[in-house]
Amino acid sequence: SAGNHIGLMLIQQLLIIRKMVRDLALPITIEGVATARSEDGLALSSRNGYLSPEDRLLAPRLAAQLQVLAQQIRDGRRDFEEMCIEAEKQLNLTGFDVDYLQVRRLEDLSLAGADDCELAIFIAAKLGGTRLIDNLQITL
Repeated sequence: SAGNHIGLMLIQQLLIIRKMVRDLALPITIEGVATARSEDGLALSSRNGYLSPEDRLLAPRLAAQLQVLAQQIRDGRRDFEEMCIEAEKQLNLTGFDVDYLQVRRLEDLSLAGADDCELAIFIAAKLGGTRLIDNLQITL
């Protein structure tokens, strides 16, 4: 359902606003900003306050897995579905319950193909009772 894909929805909203500004020839620039992160890589969110101390130590593995996937893509891997299945298994083994993990085209958020160069990796996973979301954009 759409409610499960909050990270996708946020980037989709950014793309729509940029298109609207362009179509209406408004004299403004819409800038997306990088996700704010703690020193250990965890995306900053009010949800982090719900993590137990033990889960807070595990939580940065979510961002680390995005970095691993990004490096695999930069190294030439393009079997996105298989990559995501492998990463999801790793995260589930460490205590996460992954809702979704997908590589999508940044242009229109459709599932990425082997020839796409502007990508985003989206993830949502529960850790304990807390649902964490994150994404990472990649330009090849």
